[in-house]
Amino acid sequence: MIPWLEPDTPFPDTRLALGPDSDAPGLLAAGNELSVARLEAAYRRGIFPWFSPGQPVLWWSTDPRMVLSPAEFKLSRSLRKTIRRFRDTPESVIRVDTAFDRVIQACAGTPRDGQDGTWIVPAIQQTYAGWHRRGFVHSFETWWEGELVGGLYGVSIGRMFYGESMFAWRSDASKIALAALVCFCRANGITLIDCQQQTAHLASLGARPLPRPAFEAHLQAVIDQPPPQAWAYDDSLWSELDGL
Repeated sequence: MIPWLEPDTPFPDTRLALGPDSDAPGLLAAGNELSVARLEAAYRRGIFPWFSPGQPVLWWSTDPRMVLSPAEFKLSRSLRKTIRRFRDTPESVIRVDTAFDRVIQACAGTPRDGQDGTWIVPAIQQTYAGWHRRGFVHSFETWWEGELVGGLYGVSIGRMFYGESMFAWRSDASKIALAALVCFCRANGITLIDCQQQTAHLASLGARPLPRPAFEAHLQAVIDQPPPQAWAYDDSLWSELDGL
């Protein structure tokens, strides 16, 4: 039986999350509160919300945790060619935080692998938008020929970035945004991107599972470091990837 969180109830020890033999491995707690303060307390401990319409707020601490080290990002030959074509196309740029609401709404319409519906319910959209306005949630946006065609959003605390969701309305548009995020992280000393759950797609890009204790130890080492001074993308950052 998982604990029910009241507004003043702290999160339980993450080691109490349901194990791999359960129906919901990684499930830690449930409740009705989804506030910015609750979110920050969760992310600082590597806990994240994930629930469907009609469910209470479900909090998770998966073990292992899927992570992507920017240093280990796999830039395929085809993606390299796509990025070069993107950079050579007029009015095609990476922007940061210029269309956050559009990005999270588009991500809400893109189910996770193996799921029919979305977990980015209206309550998630509203709360993360509020957190975005406080400077902790960011969108990386792929603008191709002046149109928003893909992107991603995620949470930043200290020198940690937690990837939340991606979308693409044009082939490889979300991968271009992820590659730009990798460049930004390399340039700003962010050495790990949280991907939450294991998927073959993320593994193909270089992500790997990390045991929960190692993930939490990394969090404690970086979340109180000074965050990047500016969330913006300059074309020169592409030089962080070999061959660009």
